[in-house]
Amino acid sequence: MNNQPRPSPPALRRRTILATCCFALFLVTMDVTIVNVALPAIRLDLHASVAGLQWSIDGYTVVVASFLLLAGSMADRFGRRRIFQLGLTVFSLGSLLCSLAPTTNALVGFRMLQALGGAMLNPVAMSIIVNTFTEPKERARAIGIWGAVFGVSMAAGPLLGGQLVERVGWRSIFWVNVPIGLLALWLTARFVPESRAEKPRRLDLVAQGLIIVGLLALTTAVIEGRSAGWLSWPIAAGFGLFLACGLGLVAWESRRREPLIDLRFFRSLPFSAATLLAVLAFSSFSGFLFLNSLYLQEARGLSPSAAGLMTLPIALALIVCSPMSGRLVGAGRSRLAIVVAGSAIATAALLLTRLTANTPLPLLAAAYAIFGVGLGAINAPITNTAVSGMPRSQAGLASAVASTSRQVGASLGVALAGALAGAGIEAAHRADFAESTRVVFWVVAVFGVAIVALGILSTGPRARASAAWVAQLLGAPELAAPGANRPASATALGVAAAGAEQ
Repeated sequence: MNNQPRPSPPALRRRTILATCCFALFLVTMDVTIVNVALPAIRLDLHASVAGLQWSIDGYTVVVASFLLLAGSMADRFGRRRIFQLGLTVFSLGSLLCSLAPTTNALVGFRMLQALGGAMLNPVAMSIIVNTFTEPKERARAIGIWGAVFGVSMAAGPLLGGQLVERVGWRSIFWVNVPIGLLALWLTARFVPESRAEKPRRLDLVAQGLIIVGLLALTTAVIEGRSAGWLSWPIAAGFGLFLACGLGLVAWESRRREPLIDLRFFRSLPFSAATLLAVLAFSSFSGFLFLNSLYLQEARGLSPSAAGLMTLPIALALIVCSPMSGRLVGAGRSRLAIVVAGSAIATAALLLTRLTANTPLPLLAAAYAIFGVGLGAINAPITNTAVSGMPRSQAGLASAVASTSRQVGASLGVALAGALAGAGIEAAHRADFAESTRVVFWVVAVFGVAIVALGILSTGPRARASAAWVAQLLGAPELAAPGANRPASATALGVAAAGAEQ
């Protein structure tokens, strides 16, 4: 294999490659928010239960969380362009099938197929960008554009989804993915060069299987627990299977020379805190999005387009706060960014604990904007905290684990929201719909406080010492010196890309 660095493609070709990768990001990110707006219409048309609606979201996020790490390894081994094209094909096919789904179960199954493609897109696209833009300043600008597309797609999802659902029908929200996916496929074949890792990691199919089974068991137990009974044997078996998979994963990975997840990472307090931060933050946000769409359209009677417009403050706050948070992290002030994020999430949740069917819309908009501040502020420090003290060779894997934790949190958030809100949201237009969601927002407020505590805990002297110790374990003594947790170039790359990794 030729180990000489490849010359960068010409400028126009590099920009086309960046645009192609941004198309993929736009598809995957928009698909999350656009589906939330369509939930009431899906419930009406397919006669879906709350559990069915939860699975239409969680079926997607669980699969993405399960396959993110494997997709990266496959791209390094078999070729990044090849896996990227496969991801676009599967995602586009899954989208088309979703638009044709005759039942809730079919929709969930097709969403899982769609997610399998989505898992191959964002992490592989980032690898393509890194290998295309070799000059540091140009690479930073490219990643800045990538992050901006994330904010635009977050804003476009509810707005476009609301218009499509109202004027055409909920199935049309999946149609838009197909032409964009086909365009990205053509651009990839025409402009994106093939690349592979010089020393790809070994595939760890046993660990991959344990992760898939464990996450599905946990999500199923949480979603179905309310209807089946929390003490019933199927639910107990689900939680037990999740625990068994977790223990099996630890036992298996501790004996592998090249594990899928290096368990030594978790001896670093910043890394362990980053995984918890991702789970708490994205559990809060995804649970909020799930309930918000149902509340606005079913409890308030807003049209889909009006409900989509109500989420605009979230996207605007996200666009404004994400780069500000990145600058704070770059200046070594990760603690401040995390504390601001946790405080914003807790504040927004506390405002929503008094939610009623007649809560003034300006108050809702304010709460939504504050929620957006929290999400925008937390992304960059999650990635930075995860890779603090890691050698450059491990920074990508540490960042990928943080991205997986985001998706795990998103899955748990939707599952918990439905379980805690209970029968109050089971039937459309119930009088006590708003009141039944309050317990969810009390839990989210607690999560916000926990984020603040983790931010303080993960950025102190003890945390720096644990990161330095892990750096020595990983064979990077140059990072074990005091202050080693400041981002190296690989870490800075992860920070810049944090907003696009969801």
